[in-house]
Amino acid sequence: MTSPNPAAKRSLAQRISGERIVLALAAPVLAVVLSVAICSVLLATSGKNPFDAWNVMITFATKSDGQVLILNRTTTYYLAAAAAAFGFRMNLFNIGVEGQYKVAALFAAFVGAQVDLPSFIQIPLLLITAMLVGGLYASIAGLLKVYRGVSEVISTIMLNSIALAIVGLLLVPGVFAPKVSGTTNSIQTDPVSQSSHFFSIGFPGGQLWGFIFIAALVGVVFQLVLTRTRFGFDLRATGRSESAATASGVNVKRMVIISMAVSGAIAGLIGLPELLQNSFYYGQTFQQNLGFLGISIALLGRNSPIGMAFAALLFAFLDTTGAQLPLQGGFPSEIVTVMQGTIVICVVVAYELVRRYGLKRQQKRVGAQLAAQAAATEKKEVSA
Repeated sequence: MTSPNPAAKRSLAQRISGERIVLALAAPVLAVVLSVAICSVLLATSGKNPFDAWNVMITFATKSDGQVLILNRTTTYYLAAAAAAFGFRMNLFNIGVEGQYKVAALFAAFVGAQVDLPSFIQIPLLLITAMLVGGLYASIAGLLKVYRGVSEVISTIMLNSIALAIVGLLLVPGVFAPKVSGTTNSIQTDPVSQSSHFFSIGFPGGQLWGFIFIAALVGVVFQLVLTRTRFGFDLRATGRSESAATASGVNVKRMVIISMAVSGAIAGLIGLPELLQNSFYYGQTFQQNLGFLGISIALLGRNSPIGMAFAALLFAFLDTTGAQLPLQGGFPSEIVTVMQGTIVICVVVAYELVRRYGLKRQQKRVGAQLAAQAAATEKKEVSA
């Protein structure tokens, strides 16, 4: 039987590649569309015009100050997603990102307040401090999984609660917070030194955080490590099948510990944009629930650096513009939380639907190819 035409093979490969791209985009787009439809129905049911709500959100997003706020929030959300996604790529569910970034931010704030070095030394020092604390705290779950068989889901959830206790224990006057005279309900660390302030870029709508470049660097390193290094190959192989990875010589126990530590190190960066570019101290009202939000963004972005960037941008858009709903038209602010939740649910459903559709398409394509080969063989035998 003659070999297929090279041009035909290239055309088939291009068609398959294009179909994969379409299917990859179809799931998140379908999830967002379903979420918008559901939230529109909820708004209409509550007596509000959904088109007015979307108009308020889109109008604010087109303003320069709204765009700066969205990008600044995207920076933080992207780091949270990257921390969760690194564990997911190893098939590890690091639910403890929430506690890891809080403990890391607290120690970074304390070091930043106590040490005042030149900026080119001070800022890397704080970055390293936050990553070390976050990585060490996350590695506890890795050690428990490897040596005691404790599920990382259980251990990281418990470590979240322990992290809150650690913050409460250290963030008291005379320890990490300065001593105060009289009584006050506001307890916080000393402000970090001026040399700790990260640079910003001035825009008409406000200051764009320079930490957006750190987030972009994390995304680039994330992709390069996973796709261009032996460690990334071992990590993905272990995530797919531990037994197969062990048979190929991968030290699975070491991979689990390292992966949890790296995930925690990325989590340590989550609180730094707020600490070094906005509040400049760690207090009781420091950013909350970023770890759990990062898990949602990672799922929406399918643990891909580019996908997570768009997902983080979407969630930042919803949070930032959603804050305008109660101020302009009296819309319920809870609609944003509902939309984020429905997006995550719809993502699970949409990915499963797209996966099944893609599987059927692949089965039909393989069946058609086998039928064509059989027909060609039969024709050749008849002609012979």
